[in-house]
Amino acid sequence: MEITCISILILVCIFLYSCWDTLYRRRNLPPGPTPLPLIGTLLHIRRGELVNSLMKLWDQYGSVYTLYFGPRPVVVLCGYDAVKEALIDHDEEFGARCPLPVLERFAKGYGITLSNGERWKLTRSFTVKTLKSFGFGKKSIEWKIQTEAQCIVDEFRKSNGQPFDPHKKIMEAIANVLCSIIFGDRFEYKDERFAKLLEFVDDSFQLTSSTWGQEKSKPYTIFNLRNLLVTTQNLIIAGTETVSTTLRYGLLILLKYPDVQAKLHEEIDQVIGGYRVPTFDDRMQMHYTQAVIHEIQRFCDIGPLNAPHMVTRDVQFRGYQIPKGTEIYPLLCTVHRDPKQFSSPWKFNPNHFLDESGNFKKNDALMAFSAGKRICPGKNMACMELFIFLTTILQNFKLTSPTEITDADIAPRMKGFLNAPITYKLSCLPRQI
Repeated sequence: MEITCISILILVCIFLYSCWDTLYRRRNLPPGPTPLPLIGTLLHIRRGELVNSLMKLWDQYGSVYTLYFGPRPVVVLCGYDAVKEALIDHDEEFGARCPLPVLERFAKGYGITLSNGERWKLTRSFTVKTLKSFGFGKKSIEWKIQTEAQCIVDEFRKSNGQPFDPHKKIMEAIANVLCSIIFGDRFEYKDERFAKLLEFVDDSFQLTSSTWGQEKSKPYTIFNLRNLLVTTQNLIIAGTETVSTTLRYGLLILLKYPDVQAKLHEEIDQVIGGYRVPTFDDRMQMHYTQAVIHEIQRFCDIGPLNAPHMVTRDVQFRGYQIPKGTEIYPLLCTVHRDPKQFSSPWKFNPNHFLDESGNFKKNDALMAFSAGKRICPGKNMACMELFIFLTTILQNFKLTSPTEITDADIAPRMKGFLNAPITYKLSCLPRQI
């Protein structure tokens, strides 16, 4: 009797697997590891090594492959060519945002990050126009960034050359730029309300009514209090966490490579000097500095997974059929590590963005702000912040560390959705020009 039950159980399992396998193979989805019932292909993802696991599958299955998170298929795009083809060449089909359950409890489909369709179009358009009216992306906003850059220099100077962790000071400075735009004023770094705001930003990222809105003919208008709150939250979190993390990563890399820092000092001294406040226009004469900043963004790869996308309709893509509503993971880490685009993808090398004459050269394979319809609306401001903050800090200080920084220390480390640098201490030694 016992043997009969075991035999029946085995036959049932074989039948279920056969049905599952047949259904799986009938779909004309891109190739990938064969999924198991219930768990899909989760066994191919090593715990704590999501990015490395996905990169290995890129080597095995090519630039477009399919994973199953349980019974749900997810199409993964790897390398510059495939990601560009999807996000830029077919931006309408690949431009929707996939819901993120943890964030959806708060957002409920509102905001600029997780919304879709007409709501997203109107919210993004209204957000960009409103921020522009505040000076966003214009020359008038530069002085706010310059002011905050001088404030962080004053804070660094208070250390008197002693080692300190720059994390909190950098986040406060970057957040204050946004606060001065969105709320109309900056905060003192010791302000308790400001501290609570930054704590909220950190916590939110770890979890990964306007009068214009009273249009009685549109009862479902996007201009409501929730959409305002969610959109503001999106802007503060994205604009603070990503830029501050990139800047912290950049300073860590300069501690590792003092020769790179020395070349930056030389260029700053030649173009800006020791007393004039750096401007964003200075970058046009500072080819090496531009190359270093772009290489910091590429190498650090702050958002390696990108935010999940979703196809808006049935799509034929590279000979495969991707059904409407399928989740899409355009892996920015594979774009930034694409050997066809970068000669030494796993090393920090500013020459990736310099031509043979030493002039800065743009590379479209840098997608630190994503690409296509969902490209970060704050890209221009973030670039201005990175340039002005970095040059202002280096104009005033030589950066050193009490400990030796190794290759392992600067290697990207995933923390939630972001790659984050290790905790480190730096010393800011005053420079004499």
